Amino acid sequence: MALLGRIASGVLAGQSRRQFLPLTRAFCAPAALEPKEIDKLVKNNKVVVFMKGNPEAPRCGFSNAVVQILRMHSVTYDSHDVLSSDALRQGIKDYSNWPTIPQIFINGEFVGGCDIMLQMHQNGELIDELKKVGIKSALAGEPEGDKK
Repeated sequence: MALLGRIASGVLAGQSRRQFLPLTRAFCAPAALEPKEIDKLVKNNKVVVFMKGNPEAPRCGFSNAVVQILRMHSVTYDSHDVLSSDALRQGIKDYSNWPTIPQIFINGEFVGGCDIMLQMHQNGELIDELKKVGIKSALAGEPEGDKK
């Protein structure tokens, strides 16, 4: 009611009604990185992780879990902090058609997120997937014939 009174009195005094309307702001979604740019990042190393934070300072528990799994296997990998760029964050989600972070790629192929990595680690599948791309996991046991 007070606003209407101010508008009415302002209009009567020759002021524009526009002076009394609240300001609004429109925010556009950030533009995502082009798929070809994401493709370069994904294929730059045998193992690539898109995460929140970096391996030395993960900024979410799921990203931290992936880092710990890869450390246990002694895997060297590229990491990209999606918190550093909204375009990267949206771009990787569009590229993989997967809504959550972290995202793990092995040999340019999307593997999944934290839950999939944990499952693969627990059932031994991760050792096999790493072996397929020429990475020997530190958790891979010695073959029976090689034991001394």
